Amino acid sequence: MSMIQEFKEFAMKGNVVDMAVGIVIGAAFGKIVTSFVSNIIMPPVGLLIGGVDFSNLALTLKKASVDEAGKTIEAVSINYGAFLNVVLDFIIVAFAIFIVIKAMNAAKTRFEKQEAAAPAAPAEPSAEIKLLTEIRDALQKS
Repeated sequence: MSMIQEFKEFAMKGNVVDMAVGIVIGAAFGKIVTSFVSNIIMPPVGLLIGGVDFSNLALTLKKASVDEAGKTIEAVSINYGAFLNVVLDFIIVAFAIFIVIKAMNAAKTRFEKQEAAAPAAPAEPSAEIKLLTEIRDALQKS
């Protein structure tokens, strides 16, 4: 089997396609959560803390300056406010995934209980049992 044929079989398996769809939806969901945290959650939190915009919080290690040639040297800083936004994004995404998985597990458990509660159809008797039953019935008639 050629490598191209093997790749086609691998790429067309249902699990690979499902995983690709999940990744694309996950990336889009991540953008929604990032926007939600940055634009909806953090402004009121910053207001409650005293008008602080978390995305602008930083620890400046070296201030911006201009060298002798007139070239601007940018400031060096640790942007911990942006890091706090990303951590909050992660917590929200993790919580949303937890809720989805919890709901799926509950539905799966409920479905399994329904299957277990439904009585199984009796198994059809084997050919030997059918033959013995016919013989018994014939003997009873004679």
